[in-house]
Amino acid sequence: MSQVLEAQTGRQKGSRPSGRLRAEGSIPGVLYGMGMEPIVLSVQWPELRRALNAEGGLSAPIRLRVAGKEHLTLVKELQRHPVRRDVLHVDFLAVDPDEEVTVEVQLALAGMDELGASVVDKVVLLVHHLQITAKPGAIPTELPVDVSHITEGQELWISDLKLPAGVTVHGDPQTVVAVCGTPVGHAGAHAAEGAGEADAEEGSGES
Repeated sequence: MSQVLEAQTGRQKGSRPSGRLRAEGSIPGVLYGMGMEPIVLSVQWPELRRALNAEGGLSAPIRLRVAGKEHLTLVKELQRHPVRRDVLHVDFLAVDPDEEVTVEVQLALAGMDELGASVVDKVVLLVHHLQITAKPGAIPTELPVDVSHITEGQELWISDLKLPAGVTVHGDPQTVVAVCGTPVGHAGAHAAEGAGEADAEEGSGES
């Protein structure tokens, strides 16, 4: 979080001025939170893209400098074009470094290199993001799902995650996040599918 994202103020509101900004390589946005009046601003797209592609992605805190003053922020909303997926607008939420916030972080498999050849291809990550609560400086770039000792047919739950200090995860502790082999729900779905096909065949035979 050493890099500072510079913002420019004084932009005009409206779709046409915003379109001209984007054509010039800037993204219109707004900063709010911490009891302040919303500040209309813009940021250079290359710098914003660099910040968003840093470790932690959208959940990572960003130091935003506006009119010479630095604010610790999180990207609250990123609006994209529905077809081209270009970034159209960004909302920055100012946060207190000493107050907890709730964000979504990515899960990633860890320990795959310690698994045998007969097991490694059967490990499936079922949950890719979870909401956590932490102070901005304690937000992890990702939550590792340690599968180094997983065995055939074993499930790993939210309760099995090793959380960094100061991090609380949301969700049912018994939610399955990873499995070795076919997930039970998937197997059930396939079985139901097969039963449905069999019934359909029998029905067509009777007619």
